[in-house]
Amino acid sequence: MRPERVRPVTLAAAAAALPPGSPAITPAPGTGTGAWDAELTGVSINSRQILPGDLYLALPGARHHGAGFAADAAAAGAAAILTDAAGLAQLPPTGLPVFVAEDIRRLVGPLSAAVFNSQPQDGSAPVLYGVTGTNGKTTTTYFITSLLQALGRTTGLIGTIEILAGAEAIPSVLTTPESPQVHGLLALMRERALDAAAMEVSSHAISYRRVDGVVFDVAGFTNLTQDHLDLHGSMEEYFAAKADLFRSGRSRRAVITVDDIWGRRMAEVAGVRGTTLATAEGAGDADWRVRAVLREGLGHSFELHPPHGAALRARTGLPGTFNVSNAALALAMVLESGADPAEVQQALDEHDPFTVEVPGRMQLLCEAPAAIVDFAHNPDALQRTLESVRRPQGKVIVVFGATGERDQTKRPLMGAIAASLADVVIVTDDDPHDEDDAAIRADVLRGARSAAEAAGTGAEGPIVLEVAPRAAAIARAVELAGPEDTILVAGRGHEVWQEVKGVNLALDDRVELRAALAKAGFTVPTYDGVES
Repeated sequence: MRPERVRPVTLAAAAAALPPGSPAITPAPGTGTGAWDAELTGVSINSRQILPGDLYLALPGARHHGAGFAADAAAAGAAAILTDAAGLAQLPPTGLPVFVAEDIRRLVGPLSAAVFNSQPQDGSAPVLYGVTGTNGKTTTTYFITSLLQALGRTTGLIGTIEILAGAEAIPSVLTTPESPQVHGLLALMRERALDAAAMEVSSHAISYRRVDGVVFDVAGFTNLTQDHLDLHGSMEEYFAAKADLFRSGRSRRAVITVDDIWGRRMAEVAGVRGTTLATAEGAGDADWRVRAVLREGLGHSFELHPPHGAALRARTGLPGTFNVSNAALALAMVLESGADPAEVQQALDEHDPFTVEVPGRMQLLCEAPAAIVDFAHNPDALQRTLESVRRPQGKVIVVFGATGERDQTKRPLMGAIAASLADVVIVTDDDPHDEDDAAIRADVLRGARSAAEAAGTGAEGPIVLEVAPRAAAIARAVELAGPEDTILVAGRGHEVWQEVKGVNLALDDRVELRAALAKAGFTVPTYDGVES
C-alpha cells in the first residue's frame, strides 16, 4: 500500500512542509540537532508495519501507548520516532533520534503527505474524487470509476469493499484506511501513472483524521440520515463531521445533492466552490437537475440537466431511484472535473457504465424469485431499498437484523419500517459483537410487531418472524417464497465474516442465499467468480 520507490526526505524538510498552525516538533532531550537530517522513506503508526526508513509515530491508544512498541519499530528499521510527552516518559532506549510534539494525531496526515509526496503540484497526481454521505458512497465511487474507464481513463479506488490500484485489488478493512496508508496508496497510484482515483470518505475517517493532508479535486455529497450516532452523539455533530470535507483546503470543487435540508446546509458550507444537484421531486433550485426518470426493467433511465448546455441521457440497471441519484452524482462529479460532455455522452451510450455490478449493493442473485442482497443497515437505506424492490405482483420478504454495540435507537425504527413495507419480516442477527444477540433482536422486533399490530392481522398485516442464526433465516425466507416474490437480505452486503463474542464466523449472505435457492429448486444463474 505504498510506492516501490520513494525519494528520501529529511525530517527537517517534512516538518517544514507542515501547514501553518501545526503542533511544533522538537528534539527530545539527548537527541541532537543533527537528527533533523534523518532521511525518511515512509511513515507508520503501527510498529508491525514499519519498513526500513520509516518515521514511527508513537500515538496514544485506547489501551496502550504506541511508545511501548518503539523497540519493535526500531528493530524493523525505523529511522526516527515522533511521540508526545506521555509517550516520551515510557519510551524504551532504542538508539533512534526521538522527537516530541503535542497532539501528534494532527501531524500524521501532513507528515505522510510530505514523506510520500502523494499529491505534488506538478500535475502528476491522479485526479481525486471523494464521496461522503450516509448512504450511496460505495455505489457512487463504483459509478465514477466505471464512467472514467468508459472514457479510457486508468483508475484507482479506495473504499469499503476493496482497494484498487489499477488492476491490482487489495481487500479493504476500513471504509478509509489510516492516513499513512491513504497517502501511500495515492503515491502508489501516482507512481503507476493512474489518471484518477475515487475514495469513500466516511465520517469516521474525517473524525479520526484518516484523510488529513489529502486534497480532493472534486468532493461529492449523497445524503445524511440517521447512522453512527453512537460515535457522533447527534445529527448536528454527524453533519459537522461530514461538512469538514467541504471546507477550504479539503476540496477544490464540490457537488452537493440538495434533496433535503442537510444537503442545502452542506451547500452553504461548500460556498462558491460548490455546485448543487437535485435528484428528487420538489428539491428546489439546483445547478444540476435530474429529470425524465423512467422505469426500465429493474433500473431506470434519466436525464441530467447541467447549468448550461444540453442535457445528458443516462441509465442505470441497478434497482431503486436512489441509484439514479448515485449515478447522477457520479456523472456531475466527472463533468465538474473537466470531462468533455460530448465524450461523456458517447461513453454513456456505448458502455452503459452505471449498470456495473457493485458487490453487496442491490446485488441481484436470482430473478424468479427476485433475490437481492443489499448493505442497507440504517432506517433510511432500509426504507429506500424496500420501496424499490416492490413488484406489481408477489410479496416482499425481508431478512435483516441490527449490529451490536452501535446506535440502539435505530433498531425499533428499522423494525417498524420493515413491517410497514414488507409482507414477511424475518428478524435475525447481523454482527452482534459482544452484545447479547437475543436482546438485539428483541429491540428490532419491538418496532416490527408494533407496526404490524397497527397495520392489522392476517391478510391485512405483515407476518413477523424471529429466526436465528442468520443462515437459517435466509433459508426460511426462501421456503416462504414463490417465483413472483422478492427476497431482500439486508444489512451486511459484501461482508463475509460475522463477529460474535470476539470470534469471526464465516458468513456471506450471497453464498447462503444462492445455496438456499438452489436447494429449493429455483434456477440460480451460474456464478463462476469469487465473492469480493
